[in-house]
Amino acid sequence: MKARMLDQATKKKLLSAQRNEITEHFIYEKLSQSTKDSHNKEILKRISGDELEHHNVWKEYTGEDVAPDRLKIWMYYLISRILGITFGIKLMERGEEQAQETYEEIAKVMPAAKDIAKEEDEHEKQLIDLIDEERLKYTGDIVRGMNVALVELTGALAGLTLAIPNTRLILTAGLITGIVMTLSLASTEYLATRTSGGIRSPLKAVVYAGLANIFTVLFLIFPYLLFTNIYYSLGLMILNAIIVIFLFSFYISVAKDISFKKRFLETSLISLGVAALAFGIGLLARIFLHVEI
Repeated sequence: MKARMLDQATKKKLLSAQRNEITEHFIYEKLSQSTKDSHNKEILKRISGDELEHHNVWKEYTGEDVAPDRLKIWMYYLISRILGITFGIKLMERGEEQAQETYEEIAKVMPAAKDIAKEEDEHEKQLIDLIDEERLKYTGDIVRGMNVALVELTGALAGLTLAIPNTRLILTAGLITGIVMTLSLASTEYLATRTSGGIRSPLKAVVYAGLANIFTVLFLIFPYLLFTNIYYSLGLMILNAIIVIFLFSFYISVAKDISFKKRFLETSLISLGVAALAFGIGLLARIFLHVEI
């Protein structure tokens, strides 16, 4: 048995790698069964088969059966179903950086590990073809919907906070501004998509951009409904804006393989910079226009 050739430390690493491979085999298999797109289904089946082959190679050396991580299977399956198959898979594949290091160590004892590591790298290239989901085609519309709310509404709310220091009035003005903003964005998205002559549906572009805008607007104005103190409301609104930027920057960085840090900092600086400028304008308006409420 090849297992006799291994010391305990190496065998432990192999069993861990073996369990990881069989777990990912079931994840890809489960995803392939749930997707309707024939192209994505075929790629997922192929990768599932590769993972099973890797598991069988390790089993030859360990001589043991291992149970898959059921929690991991369901976790990545649900993430993929909710946030998109591309995001779920790429998030999972990010964790394979640790596996690559393990393979390098094992390769010192087992040359076969180098071939498996090479195949793991090729997985990433295959996964690029999976970016054929509808939601990724409309990522630009979602980004515009969120950015419009983040930049314009954070600025408007920050300015109103000092111009009219009354949370109910600010809430009312913010809600009206948000509704008008959403309607304006929807009409712009529809006309822009319709005249672009691409394959994207104008109505779907409106839905994606509009929903992103509405949810962001509601999340930003919520603090003014929660508190009567304008500065508590302003502080929580800024925090909410940072949370939205953080979550979406992370999503895009994983799904599109771009730098999270760069996108997060860029969007944060623009949104918070406009809010700070608007806050100053609100202060000047209150002083020079003698607004007292």
